[in-house]
Amino acid sequence: MADRKLPPLNALRAFEAAARQLSFTRAGQELHVTQAAISHQVKALEEWLGLALFRRRGRAIVLTENGQSYLAAVREGLDLLAAATDRLTKRQDSGILTVATLASFAAAWLVPRLGRFRALHADIDVRVAASDEMVDFGRDDVDLAIRYGGGLWPGLEVMPLMTEDLFPVCSPALLQGPHPLRQPDDLRFHTLLHDDMRETWRIWLLAAGVEGVDPDRGPGFNLSALVVNAAVDGQGVALARSALIGDHLSTGRLVQPFELELPAEYSYYLVCPARALEHPKVRAFRDWVLAEVEADRERAAAAATQTAAHEGAAVRGLSA
Repeated sequence: MADRKLPPLNALRAFEAAARQLSFTRAGQELHVTQAAISHQVKALEEWLGLALFRRRGRAIVLTENGQSYLAAVREGLDLLAAATDRLTKRQDSGILTVATLASFAAAWLVPRLGRFRALHADIDVRVAASDEMVDFGRDDVDLAIRYGGGLWPGLEVMPLMTEDLFPVCSPALLQGPHPLRQPDDLRFHTLLHDDMRETWRIWLLAAGVEGVDPDRGPGFNLSALVVNAAVDGQGVALARSALIGDHLSTGRLVQPFELELPAEYSYYLVCPARALEHPKVRAFRDWVLAEVEADRERAAAAATQTAAHEGAAVRGLSA
């Protein structure tokens, strides 16, 4: 590439404004600097070029022939630069938004909801980068991430999304048959389904007071979404994460046979560099995700209230 010999940009801006206004004072007002600063920038440009761009006539200024010729080129160059900058910033404000998250969270929670985001922001195309590897914002082309952990990621904006509980779920079919799931002890007759954290079944069985059930037996899957799919198919009982199975429970594909729930050690967070929040598309996605999480909480609270009301009515009916 040829070595471009270019004068300072600030000097060119000062010259263009002064030439258009034919006034150093008005040019200074436009660029929010003093008249003396404009005069200094123009003088520096003239010295850099080795020729005069203005003639001073008392307090007035007029363009020299060289100044008139140079103005056309400078104005065209500044217009091209401004247009390119505008296009670039608009792409930052709309266009593609890349979100990194865990594959199971993407499949079970995020992707089923993206249609609602698209309906609100048709000019933003979300690209989901599903991986269990932690994204490096300094290296990877990612705008923000949804992470699962303890919430300590120095140097990043960290926004809590949701906590989760662990509890067994299964197909409704397992509530019937020769060994229906009615009490935790009934798990001895059923297959346990595992994700990579097999130790969680041991903890839940201990909390439930269940003995005689091997917490390590049963098939395993490296993604929580696969464990849930196996449970939906009736292949066994999964120890599910509440953040990933809400839709399955609401539609009846899965049921929660026992009341005992254990709080998970980690939570979900929305994470991004602070500078990313300067872009409207990132703020739009952040606001939408937070609104979706709040809507989930409200639906869960309403469902709990409705269930309590039905149970209360049933008790009153029995005692009548």
